[in-house]
Amino acid sequence: MPAPAVTMDVRSWDEDAYRETILQERESRCRTVFRTAFAPSSDRNPNPNSIPDIIVAASSDGSLASYSISSFLSGDRLLIAEPDCFIQAHEAAAYDVKFHENGEDSLLFSCGDDGHIRGWRWKQMTAVTGAHLNPVVDLANPQHKGPWGSLSPIPETNAIALDNQGRSIYAAAGDSCAYCWDLETGKLKVVYKGHSDYLHSIVVRNSGNQVITGSEDGTARIWDVRSGKCVRVLSMEKSDKLKDTPCVSSIALDASESWLACGSGRSLFIWNLVAGERISRIPMCTSVQDVVFHGNQVIAVGAEPLVSRYDMNAEILSQIQCAPHSVFSISLHSSGVLAAAGYGGLVDVISPFGSHLCVLHCRSVL
Repeated sequence: MPAPAVTMDVRSWDEDAYRETILQERESRCRTVFRTAFAPSSDRNPNPNSIPDIIVAASSDGSLASYSISSFLSGDRLLIAEPDCFIQAHEAAAYDVKFHENGEDSLLFSCGDDGHIRGWRWKQMTAVTGAHLNPVVDLANPQHKGPWGSLSPIPETNAIALDNQGRSIYAAAGDSCAYCWDLETGKLKVVYKGHSDYLHSIVVRNSGNQVITGSEDGTARIWDVRSGKCVRVLSMEKSDKLKDTPCVSSIALDASESWLACGSGRSLFIWNLVAGERISRIPMCTSVQDVVFHGNQVIAVGAEPLVSRYDMNAEILSQIQCAPHSVFSISLHSSGVLAAAGYGGLVDVISPFGSHLCVLHCRSVL
C-alpha cells in the first residue's frame, strides 16, 4: 500500500527563513576558532593553579565570546556552548586574543583580518549583554601610499604580543612588517621591516629587549625592540619535496626565554638562543599550526586532530586525540589545562592528566 501523500500549504512558505537556516548551518560547519585565552583568576577563584573558569574564543566571524568552563564539566562531552558574553570585535576574522594584567584592571586585546588591534576592559566586557561595546584601545596598521595619492588596504594583523611592562603591543602584519605601538598614547613607535613575505607570529623576549617574528618567507627574525634593527635571521631547512622553504607558521619562547620553538611546514625546530644553535628538528605528519612550551616540554598542534608533546631532544612523550579535525591553536593555563581550538568552531579543554574536561561547540549568536 503506497504511503499517504504529504501535503503542505505553499502559501505559508517562508523563503527568507529557509535561506537563513541554510546559511546558519553552513556557517556552523565552516566556523573556526583561531585562538583562545584563559581569563585571569577571579576573586571567586584566586588560585592561579586551579582549573580555569573562563575561556575566551576569537573566531572566524570576527567575534570574541567567553564561556564558563565549570558550567560544562558535567553532561555530554560535546556541547553547543552559549557564551556568557559576546562582542563583535572585528569586521572580519579575529585571529588572536591576549589578556594583559590581572584583577580589576585586566584588558583583553584582539586582532584580526580588518587590520585593527582593539582592547576592552575585561570587567566591562563581562557585563555586556549585546554584541556591541566600544573598545578603549583601537589601533590600525598603517596604509601604504600608491600612485596618484592612492592608499593600500589596511594590512591584516595575524598575531599580537605584549611586553611584560604592558607599555607596548606588537603586531605581526600581512604587509611583511611588524609594528610596535605605545599603549598610553596610541602612537606607532617602531616598524620592524626586513621580511619578504607576510608575518604569521610574534613573541616578545623581554630579557633581551627583543621581539621575534615568524614569516611566510621561511625565516624567523630577532629584532632589537628600540632600534627596530634585525640582529639575527633564523633560517629553516628546505623540504625535500618542496622547492621553497616552508613558512614559519608559529613560534614560542620557554619561560626562561632561552629556548625558541618554530613550526615550519611539517617540522618543528628547537633553537637555543643563548648558544645561538639549532638543537633539534622534530618531523611531523602534518603542517604545524601552533606550538607552546610547558616546562622543558614542547606541545604542538597542526592540521590533524592531535595534541603532541615532545621533550627537548625530539622524543615524543604523548599524543592526545582532540575534537577539531584541524587544530589552529593551543593555549596553556598555569594549572596545566590545555585548550585545543580549531575547525568546526570546536574547543577541546584537556586536563593536566590528558582527560577531556569538555568540548565546546562555539556558534554565532548573531
